[in-house]
Amino acid sequence: MKLYAAGLVFATLQGATAFTAGGVPMTVRPSVTMAQLMMAETTAAGWSMKDITPDGSLVQRVEGKTRKTWKFNNFAKDRVQVALSSEGRPVHADIQLWLGPDWTPMSMKVYSEDGKARPIQTLIGTRNKAAMIEVRNRGEYEFPFNAASNYATDAMSALPAEIPKAHPGERCDGGALRSFPLEASSEKLEVVLKTEGRQLNARIELLNAPNNPKQTFEVFTNNGDLNSLCVCFDLPDAGNTVRIVNLAPQEFPCYIHLNEM
Repeated sequence: MKLYAAGLVFATLQGATAFTAGGVPMTVRPSVTMAQLMMAETTAAGWSMKDITPDGSLVQRVEGKTRKTWKFNNFAKDRVQVALSSEGRPVHADIQLWLGPDWTPMSMKVYSEDGKARPIQTLIGTRNKAAMIEVRNRGEYEFPFNAASNYATDAMSALPAEIPKAHPGERCDGGALRSFPLEASSEKLEVVLKTEGRQLNARIELLNAPNNPKQTFEVFTNNGDLNSLCVCFDLPDAGNTVRIVNLAPQEFPCYIHLNEM
């Protein structure tokens, strides 16, 4: 995927001397839009734990029924990246954003049937404040997992804004449900759920069979614009459907943006 994105950017910038007719260079007009170009650059950044901490220094092992935290004190940055993975066992965890001593403006309940094939990958807004990320393992002692968190790169930090620009959203009113079948060739799916500043209370489920969730994110935040839900699903198998449920009352709609890769 990174090679494809890099090639796309290179081809767009080079423009048009790739083909000739009778020895005369022919101008080829790029067929890639600016939005697609920006998406190619951002998706090249990567969601994996290796992208978060190349040297592995930020990885912490989280045993069952325990928690780990990461502190962030850079007021110039507003987005952190979180990844959870296991050796193939289920991942069942809570992820919380702490601002100050007793304010938790965003919390997530996450689940993955296989933390190796389908790791948990998300971006969380810190609102340009001193913040702490807590990851709590809700599983039993036999189900540990690894977790890492770090400030997102500029490209990754732009995703919650760039994905909605490139992919028009679908409105989902409070209490409503939306399902989207995915292409069999897709390897990843990026999802952004956001509101116009009101609360966001929703659940995303990745289904690989009827009513068989392989991976789940359930989020609550008091501001779905500052803390939009931005997640990435790995799709190792074909035949996937993403199901999104707005758990909030009817007066709190959210907007769904999907980017298949």
